[in-house]
Amino acid sequence: MKNTIIFLFSFLAITSTTLATERIGRLGVGMTTQLVNDLPAVSFKIQQSKTFSFGGLLSLDSSDTGGWGAGVKLYRVIFEEPQTNFYLGFLGALLNDKKDESTDKTGFQFDLTVGSEFSFAGLTSLGLSFETGISLNKIDDFAIQTVGSQFIIGSIHFYL
Repeated sequence: MKNTIIFLFSFLAITSTTLATERIGRLGVGMTTQLVNDLPAVSFKIQQSKTFSFGGLLSLDSSDTGGWGAGVKLYRVIFEEPQTNFYLGFLGALLNDKKDESTDKTGFQFDLTVGSEFSFAGLTSLGLSFETGISLNKIDDFAIQTVGSQFIIGSIHFYL
């Protein structure tokens, strides 16, 4: 019985270390809807080290009621588990929103969030993220808002 327990713990220890997702130096390309002008954005993310990543996002709608958005995002990993990391995030973006043909407003967005990116075992090239925090933004009026993005509207990245 003692040998069985030792074998089980050894197997779990080996398995958990092999399941850790290593993304240092890999480029993640995907999408997000984190901008307050409600435009879906193409995003990228590069993990520089075990604790720091940076990324960017770009959205564009050339219709009469469209707009654009461009931003930079910084990530600081605060806790790591196999298949998951928890991070602090900072987003800085410039925004444009056209409600109708006569209105064209430009503004900004700054977000401070806590989030998590996770992968499924066997599918480590796909990262799903969700975040919560606070947003300071201005397009029409200055607003301080809470942020809550589930992974469906948070971000999804495919790591090359």
